[in-house]
Amino acid sequence: MGNAAVAKAFEDIKSALAVLNVEVDGCGSEPPSEADPLAGLADGCLDILAGAREAEAGFAGLKARAAVKYADTARAIAPPDAPVQAQEMAIAAEIGGLLALGSRAAGSFLAASHALAKELPLTLSALQAGTISWQHALVMVDETASLEPAGAAALEAQFLDPATPKPATVATVGEMPANRFRHKARTWRERHHAESIEQRHAKGVADRRVEYRPDQDGMAWLSAYLPAHHATAVWNKLTATARGLQGPDEARTLSQLRTDLYAGCLLGDTASPASASPATGDATRPGTDAGLSSGIRAQVLVTVPVFSLMGLTEEPAVLDGFGPIPPSLARQLVANGAGSFYRVLVDPRDGAPLEIGRDSYRLTKAMKKALQLRDGKCTFPGCNNNSLDNEIDHLQAWQHGGTTGISNLAQLCPKHHRLKHTSGWKPTPATQNAPPGWTSPTGRHYKAEHHDWEPPHWPESAVPVDLSVPDDRSQLWPPPDDPPVANLYWHEELPEDTYDDWLLPGYRLPKDPLPGRYGGAWPARRLLAFRCMNPALTE
Repeated sequence: MGNAAVAKAFEDIKSALAVLNVEVDGCGSEPPSEADPLAGLADGCLDILAGAREAEAGFAGLKARAAVKYADTARAIAPPDAPVQAQEMAIAAEIGGLLALGSRAAGSFLAASHALAKELPLTLSALQAGTISWQHALVMVDETASLEPAGAAALEAQFLDPATPKPATVATVGEMPANRFRHKARTWRERHHAESIEQRHAKGVADRRVEYRPDQDGMAWLSAYLPAHHATAVWNKLTATARGLQGPDEARTLSQLRTDLYAGCLLGDTASPASASPATGDATRPGTDAGLSSGIRAQVLVTVPVFSLMGLTEEPAVLDGFGPIPPSLARQLVANGAGSFYRVLVDPRDGAPLEIGRDSYRLTKAMKKALQLRDGKCTFPGCNNNSLDNEIDHLQAWQHGGTTGISNLAQLCPKHHRLKHTSGWKPTPATQNAPPGWTSPTGRHYKAEHHDWEPPHWPESAVPVDLSVPDDRSQLWPPPDDPPVANLYWHEELPEDTYDDWLLPGYRLPKDPLPGRYGGAWPARRLLAFRCMNPALTE
């Protein structure tokens, strides 16, 4: 390696940075825009941010490769009798000294770099190309750490292989925040490698604890490590109660209200321990009588495949706002008195919930749940607000001809709901299975974050029924008298705008796990989902 070439390359980089800094100040060789200098300067700054993001990712990939190459070289030239542990400590210490990292951070950086350079070629390539950030790469390292090579390669391919089919409107890994990518990668891993989730969950339950950590300014942290459904229910109830307290006479922020309610409940006081004076905003005077003892119920939304609920497969369930949970925990939640349970007809080709249309402005409970399933969170770019705390908004306003169908609705947290109506941020069209993207006031488009729907797992005991598909599709309707009408999904139950030319074969299914509780008999003898291209065939 030529040291002169390295020095020259970095001198060129420094010169380029100097040019870019001049451009940020609007003092470049060419004015940003003669027609509108301020708008041109603003647009140029966004271009610099986009380019800097790619450059930072490329540098992160370069650092990882350089660190691994140095470590390999140092091991090769070390004396044969040098202790292995001492060699590794010396390598990490050298890298830590150069990058100003502590010994633990240097070791973690070296381990992640090794995984990228030796085991995750697609991730390293994406990092060097600037399409993902170092934080995204670390997510991939973490989520593949416990997988065998074939499983790690499959997870990489799912998100980073251009040959993997994706809708044109779906946001790529690099277009979503790293924490959102972690959620999607973990969901995929648990769905395809669920064999250990029960054991890991059992260990987590055994390790549950509450931690206390003093902080500065007379403050301290109190945190609890507990099962996800309990934590989610507590958080949702705190949020719902806090939002109920907000109003013109309440000066406390949502975060302050949550904290006051939390402390008041744990201290055995139904009153929140501090409330702000509307006039001064002083949050130190005695509390009000609003606490968690109100009639607001904790809500938890769990999506569980029916065969997993029945114990015929071990496919994980999904807890809204958290991610995959063990199927045994989902069965517990249903068996121990779930207050409400919605049967959702899903497309067996990809697992996506089917749209339920309505002509009225008001949404039914079924539509609200369907929207929660489709969006999962606030649809605004980068927002992580979970579905139970969001507001439903018409993308095209009702008074301007918008309909109340899933394709014209989206979930927005209160903050981004206000932003939509008070700024130039505009949503793009949605579909029955895809939330809207967004266009910023500068005209830049940000794609929607889609669910990675997959067909549910079918148990081995589900035996296909011998159904023949005649050439004349009109013979498919009306259906035969056997099985009984009660065992069929009738065409009226399917969305009007989802007819196409496929026929799902029937299956003989086990006994309904929840007979008669939620309206309509489970098709115990045969399930027949029928669709056709011409709706007239079903009249």
